[in-house]
Amino acid sequence: MTERGLLIVLSGPSGVGKGTVRKAIFEQPDNDLDYSISMTTRKKREGEIEGVDYFFRTKDQFEELIANGGLLEYAEYVGNYYGTPLDYVNQTLASGKDVFLEIEVQGALQVREKMPEGIFIFLTPPGLGELKSRIVGRGTDEVAVIERRMMKAVEEINLMQHYDYAVENDKVENAVNKIKSIIECEHLKVSRVVHRYKKMIEEL
Repeated sequence: MTERGLLIVLSGPSGVGKGTVRKAIFEQPDNDLDYSISMTTRKKREGEIEGVDYFFRTKDQFEELIANGGLLEYAEYVGNYYGTPLDYVNQTLASGKDVFLEIEVQGALQVREKMPEGIFIFLTPPGLGELKSRIVGRGTDEVAVIERRMMKAVEEINLMQHYDYAVENDKVENAVNKIKSIIECEHLKVSRVVHRYKKMIEEL
């Protein structure tokens, strides 16, 4: 019987560097995680690729998926939808592969309700000043949107208590190493391996 994979959820406020950290993890030579690409209705940013960074859909297409129960989670964030296709996640976990989600806080809390066995990691900024600098540095948002994102970030940081781990993104390399250590430790939990040894005893 194939051991079910782990669901790893990386989340945190907008601008904290979730995408950068996720990409760095997947560039590691020993990476064996399967990335679940999120779906969104926001406009594609320069350099982003359909089916690699996100699945880009219209609002009508997205709402049809919501109505048909085709999403593990979804959230509306500063005027756009974000969500995770359900079938892909379930099929991949059942095959024994670990699935890595990089999603917004609202979505992560929905996943927590549906799949509480997941590993929930909150990526934090070194400080709110640094977070604002990162959002401004993108050069993609107007001043009013930046202020909305900052207000939302404060609300989201207050929801950190619903996660299992908090990892500060001071340097991408440090954050990557901490997240890899968390995943390794989770695979060694007695609750995940004890059935193997019970089976060994039964077969004696």
